[in-house]
Amino acid sequence: MFESIEGLLAEHAQLELDLADPSVHADAGRAKKLHRRYAELNAIVGTHELLVAARDDLAAAKELAKDDPAFAEEVPALEASIPELEEKLRRLLIPRDPDDGRDVIMEIKGGEGGAESALFAADLLRMYTQYADSRGWRVEILDKTDSDLGGLKDVQVAIKGKSTDPAQGAWASLKYEGGVHRVQRVPVTETQGRIHTSTTGVLVFPEVDEPEEVEISPNDLRIDVFRSGGPGGQSVNTTDSAVRITHVPTGIVVSCQNEKSQIQNKESAMRVLRARLLARQQEERDAVDSAARKSQIRGMDRSERIRTYNFPENRIADHRTGYKAYNLDQVMNGALDPIIESCIQVDEEAQLKALSE
Repeated sequence: MFESIEGLLAEHAQLELDLADPSVHADAGRAKKLHRRYAELNAIVGTHELLVAARDDLAAAKELAKDDPAFAEEVPALEASIPELEEKLRRLLIPRDPDDGRDVIMEIKGGEGGAESALFAADLLRMYTQYADSRGWRVEILDKTDSDLGGLKDVQVAIKGKSTDPAQGAWASLKYEGGVHRVQRVPVTETQGRIHTSTTGVLVFPEVDEPEEVEISPNDLRIDVFRSGGPGGQSVNTTDSAVRITHVPTGIVVSCQNEKSQIQNKESAMRVLRARLLARQQEERDAVDSAARKSQIRGMDRSERIRTYNFPENRIADHRTGYKAYNLDQVMNGALDPIIESCIQVDEEAQLKALSE
């Protein structure tokens, strides 16, 4: 894998020159992509420099130890640091998901379990909001449909990062959250104290940076407007401000009614539609490209049960990685880092194995 390092060092140097050119920043989209790539390569270049320095120091320490035994004391620590730096560099050289630096469109939908599933959907939204807050990200609710008892039938949110480093991007972490989340607990509606099992679905899409990235012909859209409604069917607005957009070629339907303005609801719906179409295009490319990088734990089967939240035992378990902990109360307050890190590690191990074959 280290054979590619020279080319990456040259690319990093060229990016420094490009980003110093004021004309580059006249194109915001291009500048954003260059900053992302530069931030990604920064980690590689920095680790490579540390590795080169450690190897040079080790060689010098061994040479000087011939005349001064004091230098021999430095050798073990230097020898131990080199494999660690090599492993870190090896992981950094894994081809990164090109979407890692993107923001995220997330949809949380009630599944099996009726009212309890809707209540858990609201709990998941709170969990992801707390996690985003801990990362300094911003959460924007695009659309939501409330249910009785304070739950959510479904909700669509945009989660926006703040760093140009792809490793710190919202998609880099949250892409592993798509799938079926199973909850085991005593519902508030249960009078006998029995534990019920319910499910809630989560869909995650990388958000399109620029509308031009995904071509959508106005002739391919059917746009309907209707009156917004709330839980129980009551009217929220007295005007037809809600918007439903159907992308005729694919059959994708997106509805938004969160805002009082029809224009705002249309723009929110278009953001979700672009994200879904981008994901669909990527799926189609991967399907025909057998060499495409495919995550070992982030398949496109959105019906896969990925995680169980067991409240009586305060247990959280990820079925893809084998991760298990008894701190569910903390997880529901946004402490997701260890779980997501287990997903990243399993994914990287699979990729390293594939690259070595």
